[in-house]
Amino acid sequence: MNEQELISRLKQGDEAAFRWLVEAYRNRVYGIVLHIVRDPAEAEDAAQETFIRVHGSIASFREDSKLSSWIFRIAVHKALEKIRRKKARQRLQSVMPWWMPDERDSMRASWVDPAIRTENRERARALFGAIASLPEKQRIAFTLIVVQGMTYEEVCGIMLSGVKAVESLVSRAKANLRKHLGRYRDH
Repeated sequence: MNEQELISRLKQGDEAAFRWLVEAYRNRVYGIVLHIVRDPAEAEDAAQETFIRVHGSIASFREDSKLSSWIFRIAVHKALEKIRRKKARQRLQSVMPWWMPDERDSMRASWVDPAIRTENRERARALFGAIASLPEKQRIAFTLIVVQGMTYEEVCGIMLSGVKAVESLVSRAKANLRKHLGRYRDH
C-alpha cells in the first residue's frame, strides 16, 4: 500500500491499516527512542506512546511532510519527554531521597546498545556516555543521522530545521565527541 492510501485509510479509522503501520514502523521507532533514552523499558513505553499519539492525531496530520518524518518526530518528542520526566524525578529524589528511595538513573553512561559485540563494549560505553553528554539538539541530530542512518532530509523533517542547521549540529556533535573521546581515537 502506498503512503497516500495508508494515510487515507488511517484517517478513516481503519484498524487493519493502523496495525500495518505499527508493524512497519515499530522497530525503527523503538531504535530511535532507545538511543535517546538509553533504557529498554523507557524506550518501549515511549514507542507505545508514539503509536498512541499517531493513532489519536492522524486526523490532524496535514501531510506537509512524509508520514515517516511525522511519526519519527513524535517518537523523538516522546523520548525527550521521558528524559525530562526522569530528570525531574531525579531532582525531586535528590531533594527528598526518602520520597523515592528506589529511583535509578536510566540515562546511565554504562548503557551499551545490545548489538555491540563484547570486545567493543568498553569503547561503546565511552561513546554512548559521550553522546549522552551532548547538548540535546546535537545529540538528537547525531543519533538520527549517524547511529540510525537517516538522511539529512529525513532529520530536517523530524527536527523541523533546515539542512544547514542539521549539518551544523552534527558537525558540532562530532567535534564535541572528538574532545570527549580523544584517548580512544588512537586505538
